[in-house]
Amino acid sequence: MRFELFIAMRYLRAKRRQAVVGVITAISVIGVAAGVASLIVALAITNGMRRDLQERLVGSTAHVDLMRVAGDGIRDWRPLLARLRKIPHVTAAAPGLYGQVLISRGARSGGGLIKGVIPADERTVGDLLQGVVMGTAAGLEPLNLRSERGRQSTPRGAASPAPPKAHGRQPAEEQQVSELGDVAVRDDSAANAEAQLQAEKVMELAAAVPPIVIGKDLAETIGASVGDTLLVTSPQGELTPLGLVPRYQRFQLQGIFKSGFYQYDSSYTFLRLADAQRLFNEPDLISVISFKVDDLYHADRVGREIEKAAGPGFQTTNWMEQNRELFRALKLEQVVTFIVLALIVCVAALNILIALTMMVMEKTRDIAVLMSFGVTASQVRRVFLLQGLLISVIGTVLGMVLGYGLSWAGGHYRFIRLDAAVYSIDYLPFAPKFVDAVIVAAVSLGVSLVATLYPSGSAAKVLPAEALRYE
Repeated sequence: MRFELFIAMRYLRAKRRQAVVGVITAISVIGVAAGVASLIVALAITNGMRRDLQERLVGSTAHVDLMRVAGDGIRDWRPLLARLRKIPHVTAAAPGLYGQVLISRGARSGGGLIKGVIPADERTVGDLLQGVVMGTAAGLEPLNLRSERGRQSTPRGAASPAPPKAHGRQPAEEQQVSELGDVAVRDDSAANAEAQLQAEKVMELAAAVPPIVIGKDLAETIGASVGDTLLVTSPQGELTPLGLVPRYQRFQLQGIFKSGFYQYDSSYTFLRLADAQRLFNEPDLISVISFKVDDLYHADRVGREIEKAAGPGFQTTNWMEQNRELFRALKLEQVVTFIVLALIVCVAALNILIALTMMVMEKTRDIAVLMSFGVTASQVRRVFLLQGLLISVIGTVLGMVLGYGLSWAGGHYRFIRLDAAVYSIDYLPFAPKFVDAVIVAAVSLGVSLVATLYPSGSAAKVLPAEALRYE
């Protein structure tokens, strides 16, 4: 053990002639520990909120969107979609048609963003349709697919197998069994035909009143529930002798989804792609192709490859660009929280400065004796620098243990509950990171080191002759 460290540890453990010095030293350790623990917990909460928000955003939306630069839509999109699906790192792709509409139910209305989709493809790039909490999204399937499923489940004219002949029966008995079998076949055929007829009526009704799925907040805004008929008005109207008349169509509300994000739940609505094309009078046209990639943090690089493969006139956006402002706000909040809570460590550092200053005044005679024995001024300076660092290290270690313990308990037991209607989650998430511990420890030790500069410099300037003159 070095001489300076030995003396610093002895000074730290020694009894004080003035008890207030020991009290201030203990308060300094507690202050550093409290500041470090607060920083660890605060950073764990902001990281948890950011992680939860990012997971929800990435799950709800596609990683990359491809669209026309001119905004005139994508025509002949099926060969393009098949070709872009083969690009490396692309795991799924889905077409979509967007459009702003007004959705009304009676006297209540609200603005909405229509997205015409093919549900089987849309579920591979986003989770909004999987978050239906009321009703179902099955009605969005194309009519031909539903008709094929209906024919497979209820085949028309299917007859029950004839009962096997029993040996040794009389002709009269065989005739009676045959007649009963014919009656059963006719009954089954009639029942299957009736079921098929009802299925066709349901599909005709669905074709007459197409289905729609909307967000929970939008449904509350217009007072709609599953089964209601909604009037959807498109601003892309038709020119008549009386002027521009908006296009409108009635839809049946078959499902209500909840994603936890107000921007989606208050405006997003889903239609079948064919119904959206009919509403906007854009046959066989889509406005966007959405993609999922294998690494969401490389979405920008994969997006450039998709844009290059699509050819001139196309552009891509990714989830990071679309939510850049949101994540900037979260980062700013994290920085401000760190700065505010770091003031606790600064206050503790002031206590270290006061404690060391009073210790130098108390140990002036000891310092003079050590210097008369040949201890240099730089060694005396290092003694008090190390003493301040020891106080900071003890407080930092205690604070990290306390902070990570609280963060683990909060994340494991979820004892801090939140209002899900306000925060979209029902508990406070914690996500402590190792890099945060390194940053907090560096800040704590750095501030404490700065606080020791003045008292250690004062100790190094002690003159032995002046200090021992009246001893």
